[in-house]
Amino acid sequence: MKTGERSKATSLERRLVKAIGTGLPLVPEPYAEVAAALDTDEATVIATLEAMLARGAIRRIGAVPNHYALGYQANGMAVFDVDDDAVAELGPVIGAFDFVSHCYRRPRNPPFWPYNLFAMVHARTRPAVETKVRQIRSRLGSACRGDTILYSRRILKKTGLRLAR
Repeated sequence: MKTGERSKATSLERRLVKAIGTGLPLVPEPYAEVAAALDTDEATVIATLEAMLARGAIRRIGAVPNHYALGYQANGMAVFDVDDDAVAELGPVIGAFDFVSHCYRRPRNPPFWPYNLFAMVHARTRPAVETKVRQIRSRLGSACRGDTILYSRRILKKTGLRLAR
C-alpha cells in the first residue's frame, strides 16, 4: 500500500492495534495474553498481524529504543532545498541511509522557507550529525541548492501514533 492509500481495517484489526499500540505485554506469551483480552485465540492474533504487515497497514512489530538513553543525543532535522523534479527520485535514496530515521517531502513556504526535503539524522554529537548531513548533501549533488540543520532543544512529547480508544 502506498502512502495516502486507505484500506478499511476490520473491527479486530482496530482493536488489536489499540491493544498493542503502546507495546506488547512483557509476559512469556504476549500474543496469547492479547488474544485473551480481545476474546480470540493466539493464532488469530498472529495471523491478523501477519496480514496487516503484508498489506502495509502496519510496518513492523519490534522494540523501540530510546536513542537518547543509548547516547544518540545530537539529533537534527536536516532540511534541504532540492529541485522539485528530483525529490521523488532522491528522497528514497536519502531515506535509505542507516542514520536517517525519517525522510519526508514537505511543502515549501517561499520566500521564508525554501526547504522541501526533510531527513531526521541521528548521531552522538553535533559534529557527527554535520558529517552525516554532508554525506546527504554530497549524494543530492547539484539538485540541492541549500540546507540547514534544526536541532531539538527539549523533548516536549515523543510517542508513536496512538489510535483513540
